[in-house]
Amino acid sequence: MGTRRVRSLGLVALGAVGGILLSLGITAAAQRGEPLPLKELQQFANVFAAIKSSYVEPLTDEKLINDAIKGLFSDLDPHSSYLDADAFKEMETLTQGGFGGLGIELGTEDDMPKVIAPIEDTPAARAGILAGDIITHIDDKPTKGMTLNGAIKLMRGEPNTPIVLTIRRQTSDKPLTFHIVRDMIKVRSVRSKMLSGDIGYVRISQFQDRTVSDLAKHLYDLNSGGKKPKALILDLRNDPGGLFDGAIGVSSMFLEPKTLVVSTKGRVPSANREYMSRSVRPLHNEVASTQAVAEVVSRWARSVPMVVLVNVGSASSSEIVAGALQDHKRATIIGNRTFGKGSVQSVLPLSEDTGIKITTARYYTPNGRSIQVTGVEPDIVVDDTAKGNLFRLPREGDLTRHLMNGAEDEGLMGADPEELIAAEFDMFEFGGEGDYQLEQAINHLEGRAVLRRDPEAARLAQEAADKAKRAEAEKKSPVKNPEQETTRYRITPDGIVKAK
Repeated sequence: MGTRRVRSLGLVALGAVGGILLSLGITAAAQRGEPLPLKELQQFANVFAAIKSSYVEPLTDEKLINDAIKGLFSDLDPHSSYLDADAFKEMETLTQGGFGGLGIELGTEDDMPKVIAPIEDTPAARAGILAGDIITHIDDKPTKGMTLNGAIKLMRGEPNTPIVLTIRRQTSDKPLTFHIVRDMIKVRSVRSKMLSGDIGYVRISQFQDRTVSDLAKHLYDLNSGGKKPKALILDLRNDPGGLFDGAIGVSSMFLEPKTLVVSTKGRVPSANREYMSRSVRPLHNEVASTQAVAEVVSRWARSVPMVVLVNVGSASSSEIVAGALQDHKRATIIGNRTFGKGSVQSVLPLSEDTGIKITTARYYTPNGRSIQVTGVEPDIVVDDTAKGNLFRLPREGDLTRHLMNGAEDEGLMGADPEELIAAEFDMFEFGGEGDYQLEQAINHLEGRAVLRRDPEAARLAQEAADKAKRAEAEKKSPVKNPEQETTRYRITPDGIVKAK
């Protein structure tokens, strides 16, 4: 994402106008009442012919057209892209929830793949790969300048085959090496359990085809035990989003029917819409019955005291849900300010196995807030750990060519002046033991004080980190013994002689 490698063919990027119009059908421009850019299309044809006939190496028509189409996206926002056959297939497998490999959500930084989030209970997560890690080498092959699709291809493979990743981590001075064995990855979109104190816990890791029906089943199951939960925690941390319709369905579980969830605004009339909550409609036959689920939702899920956990990795559909529940005062939002992806992408197929993903609208919370760049600000800010936050991860506003908010002052969206990055911490699983934000959510639901971070733990961790840095610096640059004799020389007409 964000790379401008496609500009290597120079003027070919200008020809993307012709490529995209030919792919979508020239009638699109006519339908909008806009004249065709015939002069520019002729220019594209001339450039295409010149490169085709004169470039030092032969190039196929398919490659030239594909590179031209990609060129059109090079100056658009980072979420708009051309989906070639590989990217189109990748998108389908992610939304359907199954793929082979390591289990890593990837982005890019410094022209290298960056871990957005390791998917829970996958080889990558079990090996210790963390959000924010930069993958510098894959099986000793440098990733600098590698496309995201190229990195994904290298990491995919048959189950039970080994792979070695070299990682650059913010908290480590030296590269880290991970030996991982590939596996067949089946993303578990929703999981749940009962916590102590009769509090229900539901985590959504990604919005997929099955998320809404799976959530319905989990809510039903939580209420089918001996004790019904007296409160609920919905965990959306490190959830990068996914299907837009999934956000509407999930929000509908906790809001009364026909309540505004989100609105979208774009250039074309079809992009200007309001999306309302709806009746529960399980998509699969795994739930006891639609009537039974509807009863659970109406009597419990729409009224139970509720907390939503978010962090910097909560994006897109996660932010739609958090924003809707916050504006309607249905839940208390706890955690860190979210990623800030407040735009909607439409996928337009060009053929059976290619398409374009293009940003068509901004979305707005029920109170009319655009969270593009700004993100959702929690009602109660709580750090990732008792010692501070895990990482200073980039948000939407840090991405090259990000779409502007259009309403808020983006200058206010810099780093939190009180932000503290934990110098050292014990890794934990979301929803497991040692999950500090979850502990604070429970405190809030049970009426106890909520801490942003433990001041004493943060102080001790910082002192230990400072001490370790001083020791490392002294090790690299040892101080000379002041009593050690220094030998001096002077230059004379007879040459260099030892000074007395």
